[in-house]
Amino acid sequence: MLTVRLAALGLAPGDWVLDLGCGEGRHVHGLAMIAGVNVVGLDMDAPSLIKGREGLSQLPAREGDAVTAFMVGDAYRLPFADAAFDAVICSEVLEHLHDYPAALAEIRRVLKPGGRFAPTVPRAWPERLCWALAPGAGGYADQPGGHVRIFREDELRGRISGLGFSYQGKHYAHALHAPYWWLKTAFWRRRDDHPLVRLYHRFLVWDLMRRPALTRWIEAAAAPVMGKSLALYFRKAAA
Repeated sequence: MLTVRLAALGLAPGDWVLDLGCGEGRHVHGLAMIAGVNVVGLDMDAPSLIKGREGLSQLPAREGDAVTAFMVGDAYRLPFADAAFDAVICSEVLEHLHDYPAALAEIRRVLKPGGRFAPTVPRAWPERLCWALAPGAGGYADQPGGHVRIFREDELRGRISGLGFSYQGKHYAHALHAPYWWLKTAFWRRRDDHPLVRLYHRFLVWDLMRRPALTRWIEAAAAPVMGKSLALYFRKAAA
C-alpha cells in the first residue's frame, strides 16, 4: 500500500533513494522492485526494520547488484554525507516529530542538487475528525509516538519551499482508509475488537489483496474529497 507515486520520482538505474521513517518498509519494498535503484530504509524502531528486511524475501529477485538496506537512525541527525541521495521519501513521519523543521533541514542536506523530495502527511480535515472523535488524555493524539500536530497544506508547502525546493505537484491517497480511522476513533475504547472496526479491517485487507476494479474506481473518485493522506512532490534547487 504505497502513498508516494514512485513513478513521480523520475528514478534511473544507479540512483540512491532514502526512505526516512520507513517503518516496516512498504516504500522500500516498492523501490526494491525497480531495476537498478539503490534504496536505504531508515527508522528508529528496530523491530519494524527487522520485519522490513524479512519482507524482502517475499519479493521477486531482481537482476544486478543494486543495494537494498535497512538502518537504525535519527531523522534529526542523518548518518549520511551531504548530497548522498537522488530522492528522499518521508511518508507519514513529519506529523510525529516535535522539531520537524530540523528533520527537513537534514533532508535538504543529504539530497543532491536537483533531487526529488516526496513527503506525505495526514490530510488536515480527516485528521481533525479523528482528534475530535477520540479527544483528551489517552485519546487518538495522546499516544506514545503519536501525532503531535495537524499540518495545513499551505503551511507545509511554504515551509519546504522556503528551504529552496520547488513545488512539483500533489495528490491525495487512501480514501477507503479514512472511514476505518473514523470508526476506530469513534469506538476508541474498543478500537481493536469492536465488530465494526474488525469488519472494515477485513474489507481493507481483502481490497489490498484482490484490488477489484470497483473499489479502485471508488478510491480514485473519493481520494480528492476524503483521501486520508496528502502527498507532495518537490525538487531541490540545482547547484
